[in-house]
Amino acid sequence: MTVTADNLAPTPTISASWLFSHSARRYSHALTLVLIAPLMLLLAGGFLYPIARLISLSVMAPDFTLEKYRRIVSEPLYVDVLLRTLQTGAIVTVASLLLGYPIAFLMARAKGNTAMVVTAAVFVPLWTSVLVRSYAWIVLLQRSGIINGLLIEAGVITSPLKLLYTEGAVILAMTHVLMPFMILPICNALRTIPTEYIQAARNLGAGPMRAFICVTLPLSLPGIFAGCIMCFILAIGFYITPALVGGPGALMMATLIGQQTIVLLDWPFAAALATVLLTTTLVFVLVFRKALSISKGMNSVN
Repeated sequence: MTVTADNLAPTPTISASWLFSHSARRYSHALTLVLIAPLMLLLAGGFLYPIARLISLSVMAPDFTLEKYRRIVSEPLYVDVLLRTLQTGAIVTVASLLLGYPIAFLMARAKGNTAMVVTAAVFVPLWTSVLVRSYAWIVLLQRSGIINGLLIEAGVITSPLKLLYTEGAVILAMTHVLMPFMILPICNALRTIPTEYIQAARNLGAGPMRAFICVTLPLSLPGIFAGCIMCFILAIGFYITPALVGGPGALMMATLIGQQTIVLLDWPFAAALATVLLTTTLVFVLVFRKALSISKGMNSVN
């Protein structure tokens, strides 16, 4: 029997119009919505809904009122804690930038064993628990700790110094914990800078420092801004490290919120404090984004 095209049954084909748009590289709107639906549901259930409940808890007690927010503004203690939190976050961010930029530069330019050692020095602390790193600083800074012991043996001091449970201990420990979040974005930005730009600047007569200031530093600003945003946001919301190495004089917003929920069981006031901290974080993120856009515009004009 001869099989011809006439007696062959047409093979059913599945139309791909619902999968793709006119361009094969684009999905249709319907499929796009289907693909992002799980992510949107996760975002709504894990982020938007808790925030909405948090805000409603702070203003509904049981009727609508702003008494919790008036209490925050009227009592100097809570304003001081908020300002101290922002100040500590800014100091930790600046310290992480000053200490982390050279490490990021070395990590981006190094090769071979040096690159492996620098990368391990950055990632190994990042993989270690924050709780473990915070307890390590307690061992170092306590009155009978390693630092006081070395100073006494060297004859620098005669009695142990109070290094633990101070604001300086909080800043030092938080800088150590958050520095990798500053190093990695800057390193990524530095790796994207073509080496030909530096060579061109050197060929035009610029020295190493001038080439760095005029070429490398401006082109690494996106990484700097990204690292600063992450460090600052994480710093003002830090709980474990300030609670372990900080004292009453280094009280921060996260620790205060924890006291309101665990010790005093004042959930509406804790929700108001958390809402204020969230709003402050959003304001600073918008300011950072605006500063980055202005910096990009100035660089494009130049």
